[in-house]
Amino acid sequence: MLNNLWNIGIIGHIDAGKTTTTERILYYTGLTHKIGETHDGESVMDYLDVEKERGITVTSAATKCIWKNCDINIIDTPGHVDFTAEVERSLRILDGAVVIFCAKGGVEPQSETVWRQADKYRVPRIAYVNKMDAIGADFFMVTEQITNRLGAKPLILTLPVFVDESFAGIIDLISMKYQTFTGSMGDEIVITDIPAQYLEEAEKWRLVLLEKVAENSISLMELYYNNELIPDSLLIEEVRESTIAGEIVPVICGSSYRNIGVQTLLDAIVDFLPSPLDIEPAHATDIDGENPIEISADNNEFFSALVFKIVSDRHVGKLAFARVYTGSVKAGSYVYNSSKQKKERIGRLVKMHANHREEIEEVTAGDIVAFIGLKDIGTGDTICNENHPILLESIDFPEPVIQIAIEPRTQSDQNKISDALGKISAEDPTFKISYNKETGQTLLSGMGELHLEVISERLAKEFKIDINIGQPQVAYKETITRTAEHETRYVKQTGGKGQFAHLVLRLEPTEGFEFVNKIVGGAIPREYIPAVESGVKQALEEGILKGYPVVNIKATLLDGSYHEVDSSEMAFRVASMQATKDCLRKAAPQLLEPIMRVEISSPEEYTGNIIANISNRRGRMDSMEMQGGTQIIRGFVPLAEMFGYSTSLRSITQGRAGFSMEFSHYEERSLPDKN
Repeated sequence: MLNNLWNIGIIGHIDAGKTTTTERILYYTGLTHKIGETHDGESVMDYLDVEKERGITVTSAATKCIWKNCDINIIDTPGHVDFTAEVERSLRILDGAVVIFCAKGGVEPQSETVWRQADKYRVPRIAYVNKMDAIGADFFMVTEQITNRLGAKPLILTLPVFVDESFAGIIDLISMKYQTFTGSMGDEIVITDIPAQYLEEAEKWRLVLLEKVAENSISLMELYYNNELIPDSLLIEEVRESTIAGEIVPVICGSSYRNIGVQTLLDAIVDFLPSPLDIEPAHATDIDGENPIEISADNNEFFSALVFKIVSDRHVGKLAFARVYTGSVKAGSYVYNSSKQKKERIGRLVKMHANHREEIEEVTAGDIVAFIGLKDIGTGDTICNENHPILLESIDFPEPVIQIAIEPRTQSDQNKISDALGKISAEDPTFKISYNKETGQTLLSGMGELHLEVISERLAKEFKIDINIGQPQVAYKETITRTAEHETRYVKQTGGKGQFAHLVLRLEPTEGFEFVNKIVGGAIPREYIPAVESGVKQALEEGILKGYPVVNIKATLLDGSYHEVDSSEMAFRVASMQATKDCLRKAAPQLLEPIMRVEISSPEEYTGNIIANISNRRGRMDSMEMQGGTQIIRGFVPLAEMFGYSTSLRSITQGRAGFSMEFSHYEERSLPDKN
């Protein structure tokens, strides 16, 4: 039943405790009988060898559990910035999210990134302040940062209780009861009255809770101002409505590793996050991409689903993970890939529990499932009923910012590498492959050093390919700074039929890429226009400064002419490429470099050295603040200057500082290229 189904994601900064929390959820819901720990390499959700070895999540994993007769599909996502695409595609198809914060670290850089991603897709969320047992944990500091840094309206629903400075339990501000978690694994919940010494504090925060909820609820406001009893069920319902509307963010606390508060989190998921029936209709268009269509969860409508993830499996081939939005489909049925306009047959349907598969006969609206047997399928594709084709809103992914060169060591490795890279590329939209004609090397582009390290390890261990790896290089781009026009006449006679194309092209700076056809009166036949656009795109793949891709271009085809016999698509493509290159030379080309957002935490006495070091790296300061005796320094630094930064930072702070960074934007390079 759709009203008893929840599709939620677990998101947050690296090491906030996402996988640890998910492992507890699986245990308390009865899906597993043993809690797997990430530091032991035994967690269920981190099943890849590289995840077990490193103790981090690098790919999102899906599972399903049941709590209070409600089916909960959970996607556990990575926290490292290099794998932010996993969060992006998961949030695109989820109905709600649990954002996990470290009670000591608070709102960290990747916390801000995943929050913005959730804002982008209008995903209702609850905040879980984890690691309340850690030294330096500060629940109220985290809630303040949620307000100040994320611009959200946190609603505190639980309070932490400490006994002899140890985190002991939580106070539920809705039921106004004290919860402790006993038993060997915290699976026995003891509910008692709030201890006298905490009662005044609890009543104060209960009033804050009621006042905030009453702002959005007339019925609750009347009861509150008339001093009448407010039923727990009404309060839960009003909090739920405000959460789904994005007006508030419920905040609860706990310590997943110490088995405190996870069951309360499960209650909050069911109580406050939406089912597929509660969310806004999904956005789609007709097959031409012109007329908008709203898609609401309904089993009685025609089938439609969005593929958000591809996984290559050595036993079954491609696993296409998809969110079903409407209708139902059975194994063995035919579906229509409206993105590629192809009809394909579903071999099998499986529900995933991390890397374990449960075969099923049919999927319905709201389900998250893996399709087996779809061959020509990719991330972001829409599959639907052939008689009612639609296009669901696809997924946008960031461009890679770093690259390495690789060379297979043997001829047999050379033969295997193309297939292996093709499989990895199909799985990961932020991983790009290119070929350097001058050096004969294969170039791998990704989101960061760790991203490319993981891919290199997969090539070696999963695909058994020995490779030599070059040093990481920055993935620069090129653009133009002014408008330029060029007229190109391509004429070639070879004795028989010749080649002829004549066109006038204009390039100008813009955001993204745009091609405009201003040909009138048939000066160039319509069938040759796509060839002109194709030639422009092909020419922009390599700029004239350093051979990097050219971005942010508007190309306008102004005029031209053709020959009845000698003109062809190939001729116009070649002429278009020549015209594009000539325009680039006239348009004052400029190199662009990736800029990283950097956050450094350090003892205050090293602040001056850190700022000077950032300045030497062509960086600029953004902000500084003290947080629990630690100086937090934020700034922007070119990626080219960040290689080896961890060693430098350890040196100037005697190993007492840490940092994190994520891609921010591209900007014009202010110094000559050193590479």
